[in-house]
Amino acid sequence: MHGGMRENGGIVTVCTYGHRRAQGLRIMDSKTSETNMHNRLKDRIALVTGASSGIGEATALELAQQGAKVAIAARRRERLDALAQQLAALGAEPLVLLADLADEAAAQRIVKETEAHYGRLDILVNNAGVMYLEPVAEADLGRWRHMLELNVLGLIASTQAALAGMRTRRDGHIVNVSSTAGRVANPNAAAYSATKFGVVAFSEALRREVYQDNIRVSVIEPGVVATELREHIGHAATKDALNAWADSMRQLQSQDVAEVIAFCVSRPSHVNINEVLMRPTDQER
Repeated sequence: MHGGMRENGGIVTVCTYGHRRAQGLRIMDSKTSETNMHNRLKDRIALVTGASSGIGEATALELAQQGAKVAIAARRRERLDALAQQLAALGAEPLVLLADLADEAAAQRIVKETEAHYGRLDILVNNAGVMYLEPVAEADLGRWRHMLELNVLGLIASTQAALAGMRTRRDGHIVNVSSTAGRVANPNAAAYSATKFGVVAFSEALRREVYQDNIRVSVIEPGVVATELREHIGHAATKDALNAWADSMRQLQSQDVAEVIAFCVSRPSHVNINEVLMRPTDQER
């Protein structure tokens, strides 16, 4: 496979990587367990958004470990390139898609690029998102609008683009990453919770629309996870309070969530895990 770059309207850049081995990757304890894990998603085609860090990055690696070919989408080119090298070493034949998922056209284009490159899309993991927290009275509505466009509308746009191919093949799995903020609304998180409640509602409505097409839909609702997400918070008092609360507990790690996502998408086709609500043991609400 060759490496290259193609621009589409200045929004999406595509790079493909071959099978060069990278150093320092995790090695399984035994050849048997490595083979079993690698075959679990053998030859499945996955697209993971928000893959430049955190849950998205960990999910891309976990799916690759289990045998999937993986396309990765985000805005940060250097991060994606570094991840692609790791994926290539796992045999995942990665496709890098540079995109702002808040842009509807870009959110749909990455799906079409994935389908064009691999011939189909089996698993879509809608993970891209931001978390802007602040009191309603002081809210920057421009930031909130961006959060709604990324967390909800971008997710919907990518999903919509994936449905036609999945329906034709009567096969596909859409995983939407929400949050416990989509279950419990807290002060200073009004808009963020609105987006995450929206993702949960969208996922269940979508599931009921497409289950007869043999398309599965799962929504994952993690609690506190040790990622970069809290760095987005612009309201200093809210950010300090949330960080202090997070530091008081044993937080979930991105790998914990990635393993749950991989478990959902690796079940037999008659099993659809609709919803996973997961918190750190130390998290009460």
